[in-house]
Amino acid sequence: MDIRNFCIIAHIDHGKSTLADRMIEATGTLQKREMKEQLLDMMDLERERGITIKLTPVRMQWNPSTHSGQGGVQLNLIDTPGHTDFRYEVSRSLAACEGAILLVDASQGIQAQTLAVLTMALEHDLVIIPVLNKIDLPAADTERVSDEVVKLLGCGREEIFRISAKEGRGVSEVLDAVIARIPEPRKVASASASSSSARALIFDAVMDTYRGAVAYVRVVEGEFRKGDRVHLLGTKTPVEVLDLGHFAPKYVSDPVLHEGEIGYIVTGSKDVTSVRTGDTAASSPTMMPLPGYKEVQPMVFAGLYPSAADDYPQLREALEKLALNDAALSFEPERNAALGNGFRCGFLGLLHMDIVQERLEREHNCDLVITAPSVLYEVQLAVKRPAEVVRSSLLKIDEPDTARISNPADFPDPSCIREVREPWVRLEVVCRAQDIGAVMTLVGDRRGIYLSLEYLDADRALLHFEVPLQAIVLDFFDLLKSATSGYGSMSYETIGYRAGELVKLQILLLGESADALSTIVHSSEAHSVGAIICRKLKEVIPKEQFQIPIQAAIGAKIVARETVPAYRKDVTGYLYGGDVTRKRKLLEKQKKGKKRMKKMGRVTLTQEAFLSVLKR
Repeated sequence: MDIRNFCIIAHIDHGKSTLADRMIEATGTLQKREMKEQLLDMMDLERERGITIKLTPVRMQWNPSTHSGQGGVQLNLIDTPGHTDFRYEVSRSLAACEGAILLVDASQGIQAQTLAVLTMALEHDLVIIPVLNKIDLPAADTERVSDEVVKLLGCGREEIFRISAKEGRGVSEVLDAVIARIPEPRKVASASASSSSARALIFDAVMDTYRGAVAYVRVVEGEFRKGDRVHLLGTKTPVEVLDLGHFAPKYVSDPVLHEGEIGYIVTGSKDVTSVRTGDTAASSPTMMPLPGYKEVQPMVFAGLYPSAADDYPQLREALEKLALNDAALSFEPERNAALGNGFRCGFLGLLHMDIVQERLEREHNCDLVITAPSVLYEVQLAVKRPAEVVRSSLLKIDEPDTARISNPADFPDPSCIREVREPWVRLEVVCRAQDIGAVMTLVGDRRGIYLSLEYLDADRALLHFEVPLQAIVLDFFDLLKSATSGYGSMSYETIGYRAGELVKLQILLLGESADALSTIVHSSEAHSVGAIICRKLKEVIPKEQFQIPIQAAIGAKIVARETVPAYRKDVTGYLYGGDVTRKRKLLEKQKKGKKRMKKMGRVTLTQEAFLSVLKR
C-alpha cells in the first residue's frame, strides 16, 4: 500500500491548522458542508485561544496526476502544537512520521520556536519540505524570508513552496511534494519468526466513557484486526481489539490496520493506567517492545486542591483521565495544613499549567484552588537525611545526601543545607535588531548570561542566553513581548542544575507561616519579591476587626511588611461631655478587645490571594 506519514511543524500562529483545513478540502476527505475553520482543533479551548494544544491525526487520499482524492496515495497527517510548552506533543508526532512540512510565515519569518521544532525534526531524520505561508498579506516579504530558509536548511530557493493557506493557493503543489519527497514508511525487521507477528507504537490515548481507553497507534510491523488479542508490553496488560480504524478526522471503523498506517485501537480497558503513551501494542507478550519516548521531565510544579474537601476523589479521577490524554502531566498526593488534601502536579510550563486547570474545570467540573508555581530544586544536605527531611513524603532522595524539592514547604532548615542547585535553560530569542538592547537588559535583570548573537538578516537577530528557569516561567514572555513591541519570540531547553544562593521566602499572616504562599528565590531578589507579594496580598485580603500584619521572612529575618488595617467602630461617638478620661477609658477597652480577638483570629485565603502571588 502506498502510504505517506507526515506532520506540519511551525511557530505558533503561522497557519498550521489553516493549511490542514485546506488539505482536507483539496483531498475531498470531508464535504464542504462538514467543514469549519480549525477543523483539527477539537477542543473549545483551542478555538477560543487560537492555539493548537493537542496533536490531531487525519487520513486523506491524494492522486498527483488528477489532483483529486480519488484512488490516490494514502496521506496520514498529524497537526502539531506550536507553543514551546507543548513540545512533547510535537516529539510524539515526529516519531510517527517520515517527513514534515516546515511552515514559515512570509511576513514574520523564522521565529524561535521554528528553530526549536526544526531541530527536533532533524533529530528524527525526517525529510523537511519548506513552505512559506501567508504570501497574500501586504506585509509579506517572500524574498527576505526565502533567504532565511535557504540559510537555515541549505536548500535551493526552487525547493521552497509559496502558498496562501487561507485562500488555498499552492496547496495542491505541496500535496504533490509530500508524495514525491517523503519516503514510504520504513520496514522493520520482524522480531518474531511468526508471519502473523504485529507491533504498533502508541503515540497518544484518550478515555472514552463507553468504550474505555482508545489508543492512537502507528503500526510498525504486521497488521491488526478486530477481535485480535493484543498485549500492551509496558504494563503487561492483555486486551481485546473491540474496534479499530482511522481518523477522518472522526473515528472511521476499518476491518484491519496495515503496516505503516496510523489509526486507533479500542481496547475497552477501564483502567486509565493500563494504556500509556510510548508503550507497544503487540500480538505476543514475548515480542520486543519498540523504542518509546524519552520520559518527559516536568519544568513547573504547583499544588492543585479541591475547593471542597468532599471533591478530592473527583479530582483524583479527573487527573487520572487527563494524564492518559496528556502524557506530560504528572501528579502525586499532597497534604497542606491550610488547603487540605490535594495533588502536587508537574507541568511543562505556565501555559501548560493554565490549560490543565481550564480542562479540569471545563471537562471534569472541578472547582480548584491552585498554589504559586515553582520549579524543581536539588538540595545537598550538610548531614545525611535529617529527620525532618525523611518525614516528608514529597522529597525524592536520589543520593544519600541529596534531595529534590518542588514544594517550598518541604525546604529543609538552612542549618541542614550545604548547597542548593536550581535548573538552568538555554534561551533563544528572535527579535528586531533595534530591540537587542531591551532584550539583553530584560534577560540581565533575570540573572541571565549572554552567550552569542547572530543575525538572521539585516533587521532580525537571534540571541543566545543561559538563564535560571525560575526567572522565565512566570511573566517573562509577557515582558518580552512588551519590550519588543510584540515582535520578539523565545524558545528554551534545559541544560542542567547549577548552584546558587537560594533561600526560602516565607509569608507570615498574624505571625503564622502560610506554606501555600511560600516560594524559593535568589537571595538578591528576596527583598523586592517579598515587598511585591506583601503589597499584592494587602490588596486582596479582606479587613477584619483586628489588624493583619503581612510579613515576608527568610528564617527569622523579616525582609518586607504590609499591614491590613482593622475595622474601627467609633465607640466614643455617644459621649457629649465630661472629662477626657471617659474617652480614654473606652478606647483602651476597645484596644484590649481587639488584642484579644487578634490572638484568636484567623485569616482566610481566597483563590485571588494565591493568584496575586502567581502574577507578581
